Amino acid sequence: MNTKIKNIVNCVVFGIAIFGFAILCLVLPKPEFLDSERRPAAAFPALNMESIMKDGLQYGDSFMKQFDDNYTPDNFPFRDFFRNLKSTVNTYIFNKSDKDGVYVVDGVAAEMQEKIDEASIAHAAEKLAFIYENYLKSKGITPYMSIIPDKGYFLSEANGYLSMDYEKFIEMMLSNVEFVEYIDITGKLEVEDYYSSDTHWRQEQLIDVAETLVNGMGGNYNSTFEKKELDVDFYGVYAGRSPKPLDPETIYYLTNSNLENVKVTDWEHGKEITLYDMEKAHGKDAYDMFLSGELSKVTIENPGAKTDKELVIFRDSYGRSILPLMVEDYAKITVIDIRYQIPQILLMGVNFENADVLFLYSTLILNNSSELK
Repeated sequence: MNTKIKNIVNCVVFGIAIFGFAILCLVLPKPEFLDSERRPAAAFPALNMESIMKDGLQYGDSFMKQFDDNYTPDNFPFRDFFRNLKSTVNTYIFNKSDKDGVYVVDGVAAEMQEKIDEASIAHAAEKLAFIYENYLKSKGITPYMSIIPDKGYFLSEANGYLSMDYEKFIEMMLSNVEFVEYIDITGKLEVEDYYSSDTHWRQEQLIDVAETLVNGMGGNYNSTFEKKELDVDFYGVYAGRSPKPLDPETIYYLTNSNLENVKVTDWEHGKEITLYDMEKAHGKDAYDMFLSGELSKVTIENPGAKTDKELVIFRDSYGRSILPLMVEDYAKITVIDIRYQIPQILLMGVNFENADVLFLYSTLILNNSSELK
């Protein structure tokens, strides 16, 4: 076969591959949920003049950024097959120790977070400042803030993986929100406090963290719990992304007689729920058992509280598992997640009088804050 024919064949094969995958992208059904990562697939971003004009001008919510970074990778045909093929080749042929930034140390999976995204920090700070300026400042309320480090804080640098400077990250975040009082929980955490196959922390390991938060807001923490075991194997978000197989884990949850008598209301759907949702515990992501998953507004009313104080907490998914450990110190807790709805709507009817206010966010969200509305 001469060179000309080879070139023609190569061009034809390449063209078939490109146009074939383009057609598949159009005709194949789009996934609603990514089982391997325990999360919903990204939806097609809003296409309008505003989202187009934001390209290159505003962090996070431009059409092209959302299309390139979120929608396209999540909806590529045969996505999991190609991801696993790439992982197999990288691990067993090229001896690469990570898979798309996910690595394993002594059976614990984590993801490299090497870059501090200053634009993301500024965006997150802007959202928190809006809440402070419009709802708290005139009432003389100083909100508290605590930052939850991801597992890379404990694993990356110590094991030779790329790592961002977490101390610098926290410093930068706090310099942008000088109106908060910071409660440092990093010294209360270690890698064993997190699930080996997931990003989240383990509730049964967080009593000292809950104590630090409550006491840091002027409380006097003195709660005891009974540990119960969930009867399902848990595979976290890294189970399908790890370069090595990960063992199943057990989820434990903490309760006591007081927690069994609280009233929990899901305001997003207008119904009463439970602290621990056993139906979701046996669903696609068992971590969703804590406060019934990703809800934008929940209240917890505690008739057996030690005080008449209230807590308004702005949080991400980490907050769902630690909140039950803080219930006994507050007559009412209002739980707000501004990833799903704007604060102007979520804060309607919220009473800040006699309330502590806490911003509790992970480094993962603060360094990728386009989700915050």
